[in-house]
Amino acid sequence: MLTVASVNVNGIRAAFRRGMGEWLDVRKPDVLLLQEVRGSDEILADHLPPDGWHLAHEAGNAKGRAGVAIASRLPMSAVRVGLGTGVTGDAGRWVEADLEVPAEDGRPATTLTVVSAYLHSGTVGTPSMDEKYAFLAHVTDRLAAIAAAGGRAVVAGDLNIAHREVDIKNWKGNLTKAGFLPEERAYLDRWFDELGWRDLGRDLAGPGPGPYTWWSWRGKAFDNDAGWRIDYQLATPALAALARTATVDRAATYDARFSDHAPLVVEYDL
Repeated sequence: MLTVASVNVNGIRAAFRRGMGEWLDVRKPDVLLLQEVRGSDEILADHLPPDGWHLAHEAGNAKGRAGVAIASRLPMSAVRVGLGTGVTGDAGRWVEADLEVPAEDGRPATTLTVVSAYLHSGTVGTPSMDEKYAFLAHVTDRLAAIAAAGGRAVVAGDLNIAHREVDIKNWKGNLTKAGFLPEERAYLDRWFDELGWRDLGRDLAGPGPGPYTWWSWRGKAFDNDAGWRIDYQLATPALAALARTATVDRAATYDARFSDHAPLVVEYDL
């Protein structure tokens, strides 16, 4: 089994102070996809040393904001950063790598493409919402290109969109809020219904509600499980056929969390 974990860490340094290292020691993922790293290449390498991981990282433009990374036990044969020239607002939001999966048990060696993505949160009525929609359009183009190649690929991360009512506890109270707008959710409809991507968190976890992946630090949201499912692993059909389990590593208690997001972990029978 190949274990792929994705998590928005809300700052790699803060996450490790809160116990992310202990979670890594127990979970032992083969591939770790991070969002909101909020640090330099050197800071990332301090926490995930290159002698144990192959690293690809793009920091955000603003200090202490954004940043996406891929940490892999498998070697990388190619790394691609961003969504191409002319795409604004994507610094620290999209990084891809081709991983080389060795031959084993009679199976040939193969290439697995992985993406760590961090989409804008957006605020209704502000320019940040325009940036989010523009970025979603570029993401859609890239997903179409990856899907057309017909290989094994996973796009994972914090998409900042809950797809259906079962993906957000208080859906009625958020119908006009960023993250659950019909216009945002329609992008996910297209990715799944037209481009063929599979939502493994939903496919393998059942019809819901939940399991949620994000809860506000404030109030009793975590204790009451008043969350949002905004962290995904999206797979091409060729890879989705090999996915066996999807688990949200929700902390046992509020105090045990290392981020306001919980890791989404999928096991693939490669």
